[in-house]
Amino acid sequence: MTDSIKKRLDALRPSLGAAKLVAVSKGHGGERMREALDAGQRIFGENRVQEAEAKWPELKAQYADVELHLIGPLQTNKVRDALAVFDVIHTLDRERLVDALAEAFAKGAQRVPCLIQVNTGLEEQKAGVAPEDVGALLGYARKAGVEVIGLMCIPPVDEEAAAHFALLRALAEKHGLQELSMGMSGDYREAVAEGATLVRIGTAIFGDRSI
Repeated sequence: MTDSIKKRLDALRPSLGAAKLVAVSKGHGGERMREALDAGQRIFGENRVQEAEAKWPELKAQYADVELHLIGPLQTNKVRDALAVFDVIHTLDRERLVDALAEAFAKGAQRVPCLIQVNTGLEEQKAGVAPEDVGALLGYARKAGVEVIGLMCIPPVDEEAAAHFALLRALAEKHGLQELSMGMSGDYREAVAEGATLVRIGTAIFGDRSI
């Protein structure tokens, strides 16, 4: 790498406004995480439960204020494992997952806040609820005792991202939700302009994945 992770983080932060940086650490080993941690970064995002289980318990024991976010899809049979390592879930997208979370909470698992993933582009291959179904899933989650704090989206790669971010913001305002997880390395500036509160940036910090 030409620049250190610290230099990349220092260069990014002024452009984020009030948004919090979720450093996407998927595919990178523990030593890269230590460099980011030593540079003051405390919020990280992982896509897979198994990778997070292998990498983060030791790091979280050493850096007690770390906050780990699940930004990839969650299978219902991995819920209890996810709740043991993650502090926030960005990808609540179906009633069955709400049921699995509620059941785990009832059995004593750590309660974590969630964001509903919205498929703003209605892409068949992508997870998330349709924009018009946000209210139904939100109501279902609230009745089940699952805390929903915001919305998340991943815009289609071939469309203008800003329009999708604006739609997500409008949905959050309609439903009284505060957190907006949107924007990645290539479009985070547009997301910040549209009111993102959480931006998920990996490549611009860590470079290409190492594992």
